[in-house]
Amino acid sequence: MEKKVFLIGPGYMGREYCKVLLAQGYTPIVIGRGEKSANRFTEETGIRVDWLDLDLALKEIDEIYGYAIVASTEESQADNTMALIRAGVKNILLEKPGGMFISDLEKVSKMAIKYNANVYIAYNRRFYASTDRALQIISEDGGVRTAVFEITEWSNVIGNAVKNRSTDIKEEILSSNSSHVIDLFMLFCGEPVDYKCYVKSDPLLVWHKTGCIYTGAGVTNKGILFSYHADWNAPGRWGLELLTMKHRIIFKPMEQLKIQNINSVEITNVAIDDDLDKKFKPGLYKQVESFMNDMDDKKKITVHEQVEHMKFYADMEHKEYR
Repeated sequence: MEKKVFLIGPGYMGREYCKVLLAQGYTPIVIGRGEKSANRFTEETGIRVDWLDLDLALKEIDEIYGYAIVASTEESQADNTMALIRAGVKNILLEKPGGMFISDLEKVSKMAIKYNANVYIAYNRRFYASTDRALQIISEDGGVRTAVFEITEWSNVIGNAVKNRSTDIKEEILSSNSSHVIDLFMLFCGEPVDYKCYVKSDPLLVWHKTGCIYTGAGVTNKGILFSYHADWNAPGRWGLELLTMKHRIIFKPMEQLKIQNINSVEITNVAIDDDLDKKFKPGLYKQVESFMNDMDDKKKITVHEQVEHMKFYADMEHKEYR
């Protein structure tokens, strides 16, 4: 039986998901609330968008599909996901972070359990070609020993991008954006269980009062020691380094892979098969393939796991859980 899929949100990510779905033989039913984004979506993809309230749209649709991808804004992600669950959708891929706050994710988690639905959080970097190659090297080397990551944001670039967004959106940049790096670290190393986090604000970072400089260290549930650093008002970029007995594996930039051999200072590029990452938004093709085919690849992260991850993100900023 052919699998069918809803696509919620016709914005940028919705368009990127649609390209992948069409390439894999799926023509989604697309639902969104913005006329401007709906028109652009149709112009680029040729697919009509039902721009209605999601609950109303689902009531008018003849068939409730078993699969849905939620690519709407952070403010609406949780509500849209719960509407799909109530309507009977059993498999949902929810764009990161899955909701504005921990309480949003907790509501989705409880409803998913109640309705026996599978809800996964979409972190496309888990499906990069560079990630696959790193997993191979790590397996051959006997596992990760230690790790370090950097989550420096270009504050002027991010500030301009969110200048017309809500204060909540601006203050949740770490969980909604920087978490790409932290989540990839957790794929390789496990979840932090014992850690110390330091954060310092900067009055020059006017749009993000929560913090500007972040450092910390700890140990994961796999027994891997880690540390991290960021300074949003200084030069830097995202990065992740994983150390094995034989190699230092370097993601910087994240789409590429570099390696340093033991007893050597030379850093070289690692060849990766990244044709799909160049043709589509990196990682998206493999992520959708995994979701639509129910693949047991150990890469998908559930909404239940994301609840706990969001608590770590809050701890990194010394925030109360909300």
